[in-house]
Amino acid sequence: MLKNAKFAMGALLLALIATPASAQSWQCAPFARMFSGLQLFGNAYTWWQQATGKYDRGTAPKAGAVLVFKAAGAMRVGHVATVSKVISDRVIEVTHANWSIINGRRGQVERNVKVVDASANGDWSKVKVWYAPIHGVGIKAYPVYGFIYGGAKAAAKAVRDADKALDDAALAKVEQITSAG
Repeated sequence: MLKNAKFAMGALLLALIATPASAQSWQCAPFARMFSGLQLFGNAYTWWQQATGKYDRGTAPKAGAVLVFKAAGAMRVGHVATVSKVISDRVIEVTHANWSIINGRRGQVERNVKVVDASANGDWSKVKVWYAPIHGVGIKAYPVYGFIYGGAKAAAKAVRDADKALDDAALAKVEQITSAG
């Protein structure tokens, strides 16, 4: 079972890397699951409750953690984003999917996007997120539950597995080309 899960995660990462950006279309939850390694499913806002007893949760950002947005307004199913880097106590970068409209469409992956803690008490209960169409952090503050921890090791392994799969595929392609010529 674990071998199948590793293969599936590696295959997803390979597909992400190998597919041209113009053909990719992602929803935030499947992308965050693949990218973070957390095994949570369903609408993004449900991840917070699902994580109870399975993963640690908190209000401090950490690289590899998943930031869970509450369902609010037009964001009926919430949103999830994986922390790429902690810049300061009130600024992080995330990698996520299906946030900005880029080249007229949603569903694209954005890497290392700025997110700012917009809460009055510095507790990450509200955030503002970089929005590509305006080339800056948006003016709306979105309510969030907090961060789910525990997927960073799985994500790092999945990235290593995908890198190895890419190396193996490239080597096979080179061997195919050289043996055909």
